[in-house]
Amino acid sequence: MPFVLKDFVAPKRMKAFLFLIRELGFTQRDAQRYISKGRIFIDGELMRDPGGDVEGLFQCVMFEPVSRGLDPVFQTKSFALFDKPSGVLVHPQNRHTPYSMVDEIRHRFGPHANITHRIDQETSGLLLSAKDKESERTLKLMFENREMDKRYLAFVHGKMDADVTIDAPLIRQPDDSALVRMIVKVHVEGKPSRTDIKVLHYFPEHDMTLVEAKPLTGRQHQIRVHLFHVKHPIVGDPIYGQDEEDVIRFLDKGISDEERIGKSGAKRLLLHANRLAFTFEGVRYDLVSQTNFISEAFEAMG
Repeated sequence: MPFVLKDFVAPKRMKAFLFLIRELGFTQRDAQRYISKGRIFIDGELMRDPGGDVEGLFQCVMFEPVSRGLDPVFQTKSFALFDKPSGVLVHPQNRHTPYSMVDEIRHRFGPHANITHRIDQETSGLLLSAKDKESERTLKLMFENREMDKRYLAFVHGKMDADVTIDAPLIRQPDDSALVRMIVKVHVEGKPSRTDIKVLHYFPEHDMTLVEAKPLTGRQHQIRVHLFHVKHPIVGDPIYGQDEEDVIRFLDKGISDEERIGKSGAKRLLLHANRLAFTFEGVRYDLVSQTNFISEAFEAMG
C-alpha cells in the first residue's frame, strides 16, 4: 500500500508546516497543502488547522511508492517515457489505491518526479514524466501550449472510408435527464475541440477500422467523444456508445469480460498513445511506442 502512517517526533513545540519544511524537505506551499489534505494526526486526531503546532510524537500519512518493474522505454537526465499498460491508473484515486504510474515514477526517480499529462486508465501507451520540478513545469506548459505532437492508434466500429477532421466543441456538463451523467459531450457551448483522423486499415471480418488520431486540442476524452460523434465509437469503449444501464454496471464493476466483449467488442478500450514528438532544450524527440498494439487489441477482442 503506497500510503502508510508513519511516526515522527518534534523535539520541541513548532508549527507543523515548519517541521515538514525543515525535516522532510517540503516547500511551504506543499507543506500547507499537505496539512489541509488531512495528512497529520496527533493522538489519533486529524489536524485540521494549516497553522497548527506539533510537539513530541505524531503521525503523518506518507506516500511510499512501490514498483512493479515497469522500465522506461526512453529517458534523459530531465524526463522519462513509459509505455503504460491498459488498466493502470496514472494517478492514485485515493489513499487506498494499491498502484499507479506515480508509484513507478517516484520509486525510480524520487519524490520530485511527476507525470506531465494524463491518459485514461484503460488507454495504453506513451506517458511522459519529469524527473524534477523545473522540467515538470516546462513540459506541462508545452502540453498546455500544444507544442506536443501526440498520435494515437484506435480500432473503431464500422468502416471509415476517408480521412476526416472532426471539429466539434466539447463540454463537461451535468445532464439531469440521464441515468449516467456523460463526462463529456459535443455541445455548441463547449470549448473548441479538433481531432484529425487518418484511416489506416479496414478489417471486414470484424467490421472495424484501424485509425490514427491526432488531437489538436487536449480536452478530456476528446478522441473517444469525437469518434462517437461521427458514429464510429472506439471498440471496447464501456461508456460512449453504450446503453446507460450497461454504463452503470461497468462503473459498478458489475459486467464480466465476456459480456463486455459482446456489447462493446473488446474487454478493454482499444485506444493507444502511440507517438509523441516535441523539442525540449534544443533537442528534437520523435518517440514511438514499443507495444504491439494490434496484437494486444485482437487478444482483447477474445
